[in-house]
Amino acid sequence: MVVPLPKISSRMTFQDLDLSNPLRNAINDLGFETPTPIQEEAFPVVRSGKDIVGIAQTGTGKTFAYVLPILRDLKFSKQETPRVLILVPTRELVIQVVDEIEKLSKYITLRVLGVYGGVNLNRHKQAVVEGCDIIVATPGRLYDLAVSRVLKLKAIQKLVIDEVDVMLDLGFRFQLLNIFDLLPERRQNIMFSATMTEDVEALIDDFFIAPKKIAIAVSGTPLDNIEQTSYDVPNFYTKVNLLNHLLFDKSEYGKVLVFAPNKRNADRIFNIVDEEFPNQACVIHSNKTQNYRIRSIENFNKGKHRILIATDVIARGLDLKEITHVINFNTPHYPENYMHRIGRTGRADHLGKSILLATEKEKEAKKRIEELMNYEIPKLEIPEVVEISNELTEEERPKEDRDQSRNRTSQDFVPGPAFHEKKDKNKKVNLGGSYRREIAKKYKKPKTKGDKNFNRKHKKKK
Repeated sequence: MVVPLPKISSRMTFQDLDLSNPLRNAINDLGFETPTPIQEEAFPVVRSGKDIVGIAQTGTGKTFAYVLPILRDLKFSKQETPRVLILVPTRELVIQVVDEIEKLSKYITLRVLGVYGGVNLNRHKQAVVEGCDIIVATPGRLYDLAVSRVLKLKAIQKLVIDEVDVMLDLGFRFQLLNIFDLLPERRQNIMFSATMTEDVEALIDDFFIAPKKIAIAVSGTPLDNIEQTSYDVPNFYTKVNLLNHLLFDKSEYGKVLVFAPNKRNADRIFNIVDEEFPNQACVIHSNKTQNYRIRSIENFNKGKHRILIATDVIARGLDLKEITHVINFNTPHYPENYMHRIGRTGRADHLGKSILLATEKEKEAKKRIEELMNYEIPKLEIPEVVEISNELTEEERPKEDRDQSRNRTSQDFVPGPAFHEKKDKNKKVNLGGSYRREIAKKYKKPKTKGDKNFNRKHKKKK
């Protein structure tokens, strides 16, 4: 069943926007004709110089929404210090935003630099010294460059914070506040987020001046061309068995994004799926090296791998192309995260499919998702050929079982204090070393020597 949603239609084309000829030529080369709603509404506001807050779901073209108007008015300059700062939460997003800017500035003389953690700091220092017009960065690396005094931020005219809700979730608030202190007070603030949380509102209240707010999609409203289904599954390993059963149909499941709850389980899922489907799956999370993550995304986008297993934070904001299915291996605790996940499929007028796997403990989270959407996700029965596993992960076992099994091998767990009687040689008291004691015996000194108080009393008695 497909969830109905009134379409936001826009008859405006990119030709109708007040674009420069170089930008229009770049857009034509990319084959784009019609701007998305967020691009259409944000364009005049960003150009006006006013502070702006854009709320839009993942996949609505937020990057172009702020890059297009910025490039439209960014004049050629030979100055070495950057004039535009774009902050994003992850290294993958830095690379992606830089790539988008380079596509749009194909016919413009422009210097753009991406900096992020995991790369030698001196290498980025050298790149900064060579000069740039736009710098795209993760907060940590940008702050490192700023405090080293290699990067000067006093010429920044526009500050863009993309995926700000994820940035705050990752604990970047302190670094953001420090960066704000280094920026000139007179600047344009541009913020884009998929959700409006209390932390995001607090940041806006503290640093934005009468911002124009643009909300394109109501948080919790799914795209109208996504077919949603769900399965009630008892445990982790039954979920894996069901996942492998579904993935067996390669013609149906041509390009699948599997969301895992955390890094540990992402690796668990990948190891089992990779054994069943060799060289067809890849995994990304924050513990993987930068090169591995970039290569995994490229292989997935190019079709070399049809299955990508990812955690929420790493996958957020990434441009993953032509996904046929989004499989929620776990049920997200926050309903908005479910919306971001399923928004990965069903793009560009293609029908997408979303599958939710929920255990008994996840029923409440599923209920919150359905209440937010005002829609009950259709439930399917687990196929009879799928094995219902009795094996539990450590997280699924009762707490007492986890405590007893920790660091145990084949030995039975015997409760009680882990004490035993010391051996005689271990009962000795440490007296400070035998050498020092022997010397003290041999060269005894009078107790009164050097004792001024004793000597003074002794003289008085005499």
